[in-house]
Amino acid sequence: MIPSQDKSGQLQNLLGKLPEAAAGKLARAVEMDRLMDGDALPHEIILAGLRPSLRQADRTLTPLRLFCQPFEDLLSSEARVEKQKAVIARASLVPVWSWLGADLLAKETHAYFRDTKAAILAGRIEEAAIMAQVFQLAAGKAMRGALAGDGAGPRKRLNADEIADADEMALLLCESEEMLKVQQRVPKHLAHLTEEILWQLRESYDALIARNPDAAPYVAVVTMNRLQRPWEALRLPLMVSRQTGDALISKTDMGLAGEILFARMDHMRAGILAARHPVFDAAALVAQVGSFAELSSAVVKEIEVRRDGEWGQRLLKDRAAIGAVMDGFMERAGKEVIAALPMQKGTGDFARPTLAEKRELALRYTQLVAGTRIFAAAGSFAAKQRTALEDCSNHLRRYVENAIRELRSAGGDKRATIESQLQFCADLAALLFSPEEAELIRRRVRAAQSAAA
Repeated sequence: MIPSQDKSGQLQNLLGKLPEAAAGKLARAVEMDRLMDGDALPHEIILAGLRPSLRQADRTLTPLRLFCQPFEDLLSSEARVEKQKAVIARASLVPVWSWLGADLLAKETHAYFRDTKAAILAGRIEEAAIMAQVFQLAAGKAMRGALAGDGAGPRKRLNADEIADADEMALLLCESEEMLKVQQRVPKHLAHLTEEILWQLRESYDALIARNPDAAPYVAVVTMNRLQRPWEALRLPLMVSRQTGDALISKTDMGLAGEILFARMDHMRAGILAARHPVFDAAALVAQVGSFAELSSAVVKEIEVRRDGEWGQRLLKDRAAIGAVMDGFMERAGKEVIAALPMQKGTGDFARPTLAEKRELALRYTQLVAGTRIFAAAGSFAAKQRTALEDCSNHLRRYVENAIRELRSAGGDKRATIESQLQFCADLAALLFSPEEAELIRRRVRAAQSAAA
C-alpha cells in the first residue's frame, strides 16, 4: 500500500532525521526486502527519505547499484537548473534503466537482473561483480550507439537532461574496468591524496588518453568526489598540464574538476545572497559562508589562482558579492543586540521585558557574528565583522554590569524583568565569549539575589 502524498512527505521528513547508523540498518533491511520481492513496504519512499542520512553508510548490494558502480561518484540528489558536465542526477537512473531494459537490451537486462540478484542473495558477490562488468560493457556500447544516431529512440523515453546523463553513464560504463581501478586506488572519504596514489591515478589517466580520451578527465572528478578535501584532486590536472596556475587548466577538459568546485561555490554564493533580514537561518548562513571560505581559500592555495585568470576573476566577483551581503548583516548586528538590551543614557531600561521576537533576532545576529569570526577574512568582510563583534561585546558587558547593580535593590516586576534579561545576556555571552563566561554571569546573578534577600 502506497501512503498518500501528505503522509509520504511526513514519513520522509521523519526518516531524514534518523542517525546515520539507524538509517543504514533500516536501508539495508528495506533493500533486502526489495531484493526478495517483498511488496508490503513502500521501498522507494522509505529509501528517498533515508538518503540524507546515508552519506557514509554501507548499502545493500543490488543489481542496479552494481550496474551504476562505474559512475556512482557522479550521482547527485541536488535539484538542478541545468545539466552540468560530470554531475549525473540520481533521478535519471530509473528512466535510463527503463530505456535500457525496454528498448536497447531487453533480454540481456532481464537476464542480468535475474542472475546477479540470485548471486547476491546466495552470497556470491564476486560472481555478481563479474556478471556486472560484462553487462556494463554491453550496455555502454548499446547506449553510445543509440545516442550517436539521430536520437529519435532515446527521445521517446528520455528528456534532454536525461539523455545528457545517459551519455555520460555510457561513456564510463564502456571504461568500467578503469573506473573501478580508480575507485580502488581512492577509497571513499580518503583523508589525503598521497603522492603514490597520485601517480597511480596518472597511470589511469594516461591509459584512458590512449584508448578513450573523452573519459580521461573523469579520473580527476571521481577522485575529487571520494576525498575529504576535494580540492586536492586538482593536483592531477596540475601534474598533467605541468602548470602551477589556472590559466591553461581552466581551458582544458582537465579543468573539469575545477569547474565542478567552482559550481559548488556558485551554489553556496546563491544561498548566501538569498539570505534576507529578518528571515534568515543563522546556522545555515554560517555553514554556507564557512564552506565557501574554506573551499575558495583551498583552491587558491592548491593551484595558485591568478587574479587575471578566468577562475581568478570568478572568485573575485564571488567574494565581493558575499562580502557585500555579510557587511550588511554585520552592520545591523549591533543594532539588533541594542534593541534587545535597551539602555537610556547609559542606564538599562528595565521597565518591561524585551519582546521574544527581538530576543530571537538578536540571538541569530549574535550567532552570525560569533560563528563567522574565524573565516571572515576569507569571506571579505573581516573589518565589519570585527566592528560588530566589538560593538555587541561592549554593549553586552555594559548592560550586564548595569543590570547586576540594579538587581541588588530592585523588587516586584522590575526584579523579574532584570532576572529575565540577565538570563538572556548569559545566552548571548555563551555565543560571543564562552560557556564559562555565561556561567559567570549566572553566578553573579545568584550572588546579587542573595545580597538583595
